[in-house]
Amino acid sequence: MKRGKRYLETAKAIDKTMQYDTAEAISLVKKASVAKFDETIEAHIRTGCDGRHADQQIRGAVVLPHGTGKTVRVLVFAKNEKLDEAQAAGADFVGGEELIPKIQNEGWFDFDVVVATPDMMGVVGRLGRVLGPKGLMPNPKAGTVTMDVKKAVEDIKAGKIEYRLDKANIIHVPVGKASFTEEQLADNFQALMDAVIKARPSAVKGAYLKSVTLAPTMGPGVKINVNKLA
Repeated sequence: MKRGKRYLETAKAIDKTMQYDTAEAISLVKKASVAKFDETIEAHIRTGCDGRHADQQIRGAVVLPHGTGKTVRVLVFAKNEKLDEAQAAGADFVGGEELIPKIQNEGWFDFDVVVATPDMMGVVGRLGRVLGPKGLMPNPKAGTVTMDVKKAVEDIKAGKIEYRLDKANIIHVPVGKASFTEEQLADNFQALMDAVIKARPSAVKGAYLKSVTLAPTMGPGVKINVNKLA
């Protein structure tokens, strides 16, 4: 893959063989964010889990203290007074069965997170084929299937993110924007790592955190010393 001049220039400041302390890694990542837009800073956590086994799966959510820097659009499936509750909490879209054809047939996806009350999961389940591959299916473990729609919407708007293993047993999540201060990024990263470490499945043998890398959207990644995280 051909890298741009700007990427190669910023990459010179990062020693690929080094594992940095968190504070130094955050400082380097901010300096490596030289795109003309406000880059997202992502954490890539390679685990020792084997996601093919149900007892080694990781899925959960955590509220980042300073949010993600992104405006998140929330769709809530509910009925009766829960619709009003969701709307009052700041949900962007609320509804029920009438939204199914709009999503299924018209390809409407103007939302980033879907929340549903348990009594609506029979309806939402019909969207499994379209929501599932996009990672939008509500899930109790992520707190997106709940009767407390008010808390769910408020948490998401405040910066709640979901983390889960991909097929390579890696977790990819945003921890903020390049415009955040180093302290804000450090707080968010710590909140994420605390949650991921706590979520360690008991069935995992050997090293749980194999590598942790912070990277901006367009820049090089910086490896963090995992021994100082666990």
